[in-house]
Amino acid sequence: MQPSENAASSVENTAVRKDIHQQVTDVIIDQLEKGTIPWQQTWINNNPLFRIPKNYVTGNKYRGVNILLLWSAAQTHNYSTQEWASFKQWQSKNEMVRKGEKGNMIVYADTFEKEVDGELKKIPFLKYSVVFNRAQLASYDPDEIIELTSMPQVDRISIADDFVANTFANIEHRDGGASYVPSLDKIFMPKPTSFIKIGNSTATENYYSTLLHELTHWTGHSSRLNRLTKTNYGSNDYALEELVAELGAAFLTTELGITTPEKENHAGYIASWLRVLKDDKHFIISAASEASKAVERLIDMQPLKFN
Repeated sequence: MQPSENAASSVENTAVRKDIHQQVTDVIIDQLEKGTIPWQQTWINNNPLFRIPKNYVTGNKYRGVNILLLWSAAQTHNYSTQEWASFKQWQSKNEMVRKGEKGNMIVYADTFEKEVDGELKKIPFLKYSVVFNRAQLASYDPDEIIELTSMPQVDRISIADDFVANTFANIEHRDGGASYVPSLDKIFMPKPTSFIKIGNSTATENYYSTLLHELTHWTGHSSRLNRLTKTNYGSNDYALEELVAELGAAFLTTELGITTPEKENHAGYIASWLRVLKDDKHFIISAASEASKAVERLIDMQPLKFN
């Protein structure tokens, strides 16, 4: 790690020093358990200038595990920028962190001297610092974030747009991740301009696959197929619903003539799927059946016969 990542406010605490490796590991595990791979997304935060986290004061990009830590924080809190700095660094720019905001950990290597077998040696260890995102500042205005039109764009596919519009699903495009919230009966989607190419999958394929994934979840509402009654996070039913949505999106992209994107961006769900598949031989059959019901319900909402 470079000294520039210190964010000018290193905090050393002997009591927690031995746990820093575990804290870092826990952050990444938490993201994976939520179905998110911290080092890969099908969308990016709103400002493409800062895809790699960057210290606003020094101008240096963060490196190594600090990239994953700050990406994870940005995903968790839906930050629309990748500009970071310590509390004192923001103060040096006449900026104030909003009251109640919590900092985000970064780590960097240091050494201390210790006598070993009569010889003075430098022993490496990790220190940690706390940094804050620009979105945590009192002055932050998300409308001032500039979107670059030169970034990969989603090409609109009229047949898919019409298909979705005919369902009258409540869909809001915003900064942050994709989700369906049953209590609001609402789909949240990243802005189309936020999607990027992943591997051989285009931004267009990733956008529509994500949208159709969430639309499949939407069919499970109590007013429609009433499928979302036992989807507690981490449960077998949750894993089943995620596979239903993945299969539904795959079926729909095929129906709409959209190439199905590569699935490595959904690898965070694989562990859950494998666990349940090994425990329940009926799992894949049930998921495919429910996905087909969801697709049929969406097709039934179309005003004209869907071929």
